Amino acid sequence: MAKTAVVALGGNALTREGQAGTYAELQANATQMARSVCSLLRTGWRVVLVHGNGPQVGNLAIQQEEGARLVPPQPLFALGAMTEGQLGSLICLALREQGKPEWMRGAVALVTHVSVQPDDPAFDNPTKPIGPFLGAEEAAAMGEARGWVVKPDAGRGFRRVVPSPQPVTILETPAIRALLEAGQVVVAAGGGGVPVVRSENGFRGIDAVIDKDYAAQQLATALAADALILVTGVETVLLHYGTPQQVPIREMTVADAEGYLELGEFPEGSMGPKVRAATRFLRRGGEVAVITTPQLVYASLEGTVSELEGITGTRIVRMRPLVAASA
Repeated sequence: MAKTAVVALGGNALTREGQAGTYAELQANATQMARSVCSLLRTGWRVVLVHGNGPQVGNLAIQQEEGARLVPPQPLFALGAMTEGQLGSLICLALREQGKPEWMRGAVALVTHVSVQPDDPAFDNPTKPIGPFLGAEEAAAMGEARGWVVKPDAGRGFRRVVPSPQPVTILETPAIRALLEAGQVVVAAGGGGVPVVRSENGFRGIDAVIDKDYAAQQLATALAADALILVTGVETVLLHYGTPQQVPIREMTVADAEGYLELGEFPEGSMGPKVRAATRFLRRGGEVAVITTPQLVYASLEGTVSELEGITGTRIVRMRPLVAASA
């Protein structure tokens, strides 16, 4: 039976640093990611692709507010659904362009709803950055005028932040599983999925943006996937980041990763969610988690050396294999 990988692609990989977020830029970035996914499909992996939407949903929120005098603005969770559809379409078109019928039957984007707890502490402490980077004065002015919570982001400026509750259940899991079994590449839980809470008659949307790495982990666990791949802008996880002792980590166990998290090596605003999502996945039955760039996905997953780069990304495994003692 074919192995299944859930691949999480950041919204910043679709709108890269320094880019405005034009359709042409989004399209080019989606094409690059599709090539990376195809490296897995060619070797027999089944793939579910999860993407972020932080830059895109924030930009759409600004458009909504600027156009409010002409058309009614929509709530944040509805904007999440809109960007999930937009980016899912881009990614599916890129996959169809790059894929071959002998190893890819088709690509489907599924608008996905993810339940959260209404009393999640995240609703009282917004941390998820969305939209463009702003200068200090502009951020303060926009925050006051629009009622935003604005915080510094990774030393690159200020951004609007919104609640980011933990995902509990992915409502469309059975449909995603059926599509996978039908040979489709599935784009799901885009932007972390549309956040919903239980109501008397089912579910209702709630304003938040779920972290896509945690949503990808939840989906990978629900599907009993073999691998969780977290695509980012750096080749490896770095230990002692930003210091003279900074070193790349090519492989670590769950215990290693959890120890580094406790020591504060991986901050929440940086590598923390990725490493935590990886450890959750492995603790709940997964085989391997990978954190790396699109170009090194296949080499890192298979544990081989990339012919192009001569390196691999970061692999996180349950435990290191025992080495037989020499006679």
